[in-house]
Amino acid sequence: MSATTLSLQEQANPKLFLKVPEITALFWIIKILTTAMGEAASDFFVHLDASVAFLGALVIYLVSLAIQFRTKRYNAWAYWFQVAMVGIFGTMAADGLHKAGISIPTYTAAYGVLLLVVLGLWYAVEGTLSVHDINTPRREGFYWLTVLVCFAFGTATGDWTADTLHLGTLDSGLIFTGLFVLPAIAFYLLRANAIVTFWIAYVITRPLGASFADWAGDPVMHAGLGLGKGHVAAVLTVVIVAFVAYLAASRRDAPHSAA
Repeated sequence: MSATTLSLQEQANPKLFLKVPEITALFWIIKILTTAMGEAASDFFVHLDASVAFLGALVIYLVSLAIQFRTKRYNAWAYWFQVAMVGIFGTMAADGLHKAGISIPTYTAAYGVLLLVVLGLWYAVEGTLSVHDINTPRREGFYWLTVLVCFAFGTATGDWTADTLHLGTLDSGLIFTGLFVLPAIAFYLLRANAIVTFWIAYVITRPLGASFADWAGDPVMHAGLGLGKGHVAAVLTVVIVAFVAYLAASRRDAPHSAA
């Protein structure tokens, strides 16, 4: 199909070219798994060599972003590869500030403000924050910028509860699990705004998954299970690949108007 044909089809029916999957239970499961994998993988590679790990993650992140932008419509492999790389690179971005000597409350607040700024700018330019309308390069750019800041803010929030508030990784994970349920209750029972509840839940998935990944990978002496960050990252990667392979084959999460 030629570029001209695609352009005419986009103008005739832009809904055919949605770039974000349907928001199903499996979406949230894979999203939480990628946050956990990103946390474990980031810690593992940074421990080996921080500079090489950061540069390598940056390069692969940019490659995954380019692949995602080159797709004309939602592709499960491209989309979740990008989400996984945001999980790794976003974790390094947040942890790097801590290693630079910036306090956890400070960069947590800074990422929170940055997230509000990005969302505000997105809404001012596009008039919507709905993930069901990601069908232009500009909207997709806003979407992935928001996702990256969400990951960084979520990572910082998890560090704040686990370290600054001294709750530990397991208790933090349990708290964020409870908080994750609240937007769903607000949406389904109280008819709260779908877009607001989506983005609240999306932010919470980051510290939720990361807290449990840290708990599983940390040494027993640090109140963890002692499985090792590398092993946790490897197992989660296999599980994520299996889920994405299922979605790619079944297309169960393809946007309804693009199916």
